[in-house]
Amino acid sequence: MNVPFELHIAFRYLVAKRKQAFISVISFISALGVTVGVMALVIALALMTGLMQEVRDRILASNPHIYVWKRGGISDYRAEADRLRQVPRVLGAAPAILDQTLIYSSGISAPIQIKGIDPEVEQQVTDIQKAIRSGGLSELASGEDRQAGILLGKELATKLNASIGDSVSVIAPTQVPGSIALAPRRLRVAGTFELGLPEFDSTYGFVAIDDAMRIFGKTDIDFIQLRVDDIWAAPAIAAGIDGIGEGDYLTEDWADMNQSLFGALSLERKAISLAIALIVMVAALNIVASLILMVMEKHRDIAILKTMGASARSITVIFMLQGVIIGVIGTAVGTVAGVAAATIADRYHLVSVAADIYMVSYMPFTVRPIDLVMVVGAAMIICFAATLYPSRQAARLDPAQALRYE
Repeated sequence: MNVPFELHIAFRYLVAKRKQAFISVISFISALGVTVGVMALVIALALMTGLMQEVRDRILASNPHIYVWKRGGISDYRAEADRLRQVPRVLGAAPAILDQTLIYSSGISAPIQIKGIDPEVEQQVTDIQKAIRSGGLSELASGEDRQAGILLGKELATKLNASIGDSVSVIAPTQVPGSIALAPRRLRVAGTFELGLPEFDSTYGFVAIDDAMRIFGKTDIDFIQLRVDDIWAAPAIAAGIDGIGEGDYLTEDWADMNQSLFGALSLERKAISLAIALIVMVAALNIVASLILMVMEKHRDIAILKTMGASARSITVIFMLQGVIIGVIGTAVGTVAGVAAATIADRYHLVSVAADIYMVSYMPFTVRPIDLVMVVGAAMIICFAATLYPSRQAARLDPAQALRYE
């Protein structure tokens, strides 16, 4: 007895005829359960993958890939930046100062993170230029006839009711005999930016690096920012920089800086995948039930096949094929439906969320081929495992006992 014949028998057993109709309905429900489970798993993985990628891209658009500090401080930042640009796989280097203070305008105050940058080289390490909504980086530098400029996050500018050309004040430390006093410094709003991250758009401001030194009373920059050609190679590149200059440099890559955030997202992704995978396992139990009912219903046919010379292996294959057919149909339909649903939801932004919690205003969906392979493979393995017990029971059926009561 060859496999095509066994496949033919398996299909016949799955087709509803008279008293077999109930078993066919159970088989349909089993396939439907697999479909729902696979579809839900594809959508869940697409949602979490899309969210992680979107958050990562937005963070990397506003932050460098690697931060570099130097023991004793960085006094000649131009020479240090040129030196770090020579490191293999480093695409750009730019100095920065970062400090926190208070900003106020029109009687409204708000905390602000002020980042001092070099407008000419900042674009080498971040995408701030693409995020500018009004004004520009070239407007930051102060001159003989104009105040130092500041680039405000769009949400922060709205809160302060400030627009281009307006003056705002920041609280800055000032040296006085024996102590440090806080005094306001006036800055001109040179423009606004929108990075898509509430943390930045509502609390960040950019000024020229020389102005940042004067505002905060610093003589050295805080760190140098680096961008590399592959974000996943950043940890290895950072480790190589640590060894330059007899350990003078200290580094931290983007993954370390955001480890807690991405760790939480990854854990949530695994938890959701595990929970939904249980749906597929429940569907597999339905396959077990339908095959057991099939064996009970078809014991006379099994006995006849064995009497005609069918081997135990052939009987096993017949009932395995029945379960696999149910699994293939359910997995195929569920995969197609899941990909279609995720694509539509992503294209039309169907799932809206609070931007201040998830950093995005809608849930993005990204379907990766590797995720589809994993889902399809896991579903087929579970469905195949569900056929083992019923098919072995069918193969062990004694023809004499089965035909005695017919």
